[in-house]
Amino acid sequence: MDGVIEYKKFNQINLNDLFFETLKEDYPGFEQWFKKKGNEIAQVFYNESDNLEAFLYMKTELGPINDVQPILDGGLWLKVGTMKVNPHGTRLGERFIKKILDYAIVEDIRNIYVTVFEKHRKLVETFIKYGFIESGTKSSSAGEELVLTKNLKNTVNNTLLDYPLLTSRNKTKHLLAIKPQYHTNLFPDSILNNENFDIISDVSHTNSIHKVYLSSMSGLASVKQGDLLVIYRTKTENTVAWYTSVATSICVIEEVKSPREFSNLESYMKYCRSYSVLTDSELLEYWYKKGRVYIIKMTYNIAFRKRLTRKRLVEEVGLNEKDYWGCITLSDQEFEKILKLGDVYESLVID
Repeated sequence: MDGVIEYKKFNQINLNDLFFETLKEDYPGFEQWFKKKGNEIAQVFYNESDNLEAFLYMKTELGPINDVQPILDGGLWLKVGTMKVNPHGTRLGERFIKKILDYAIVEDIRNIYVTVFEKHRKLVETFIKYGFIESGTKSSSAGEELVLTKNLKNTVNNTLLDYPLLTSRNKTKHLLAIKPQYHTNLFPDSILNNENFDIISDVSHTNSIHKVYLSSMSGLASVKQGDLLVIYRTKTENTVAWYTSVATSICVIEEVKSPREFSNLESYMKYCRSYSVLTDSELLEYWYKKGRVYIIKMTYNIAFRKRLTRKRLVEEVGLNEKDYWGCITLSDQEFEKILKLGDVYESLVID
């Protein structure tokens, strides 16, 4: 589902939109609560007919949080105050979870919680998929809700449960080159509009947690599940690579497949369409292509706050300019330098 997640004040949002009917039914006093918010900000998504499809409101709270059982510890918490996503089998829920996690990282908040009714099982499962755990219950005039929490300090060595954190110890690292036309669509919040970048202010319709990349590049023979990829955008046409080829982000490989592993064309197309930016005709070319084709599914964990040009990768990181930079393995030291020069949020990388 294309479209942009927008920031709007509560008093700019139509409370009479049919979207809010279930929230009014679930929560007594929802309308009064909504009207009181006035100039506070929510994130919303409208469909092509200008109808509301998703709504997210977050706020920070200082613990202990004592209106839930068991009580949540002291310290700063990000509370997902209200989140509703119309279920259409799209990636909208995932996109909103990415917005929650992005915000927590930028604000350096390590604990997040949300309360959800058990009947909204699809939403509960989406949170759990990305590392939220059932931590208790909350009882109010609205009834009993599940309390889901996520801690952004510790990892369990599981790509999805740890997301967006990644562990660098004992992981193989590679630099993967991607052409500009594919890079812009796959990694929209890494678009080269300036040197510095803010993941909160830059919102795009293709900002998903998962990405699928297809290539026949021979260097991909060595990549495997769990490896870390530094994404490298190759040069803009008619420019000098020294200045316009740039490292922009880090992904973690979820799995590597070949078209031959799919039982039929339909299952292959379904798998790739979800998170690939290739057209159907391009996907068909890879399906019929002779020789090895690599289908890499990865999570998009980190966008660099400062992009690293090829010049800096050679002069400051120490990469060999004479190497073919399609897919090259990086040493731990090279990877650490890239993290530092890319001004990565330190809390995202667990050594």
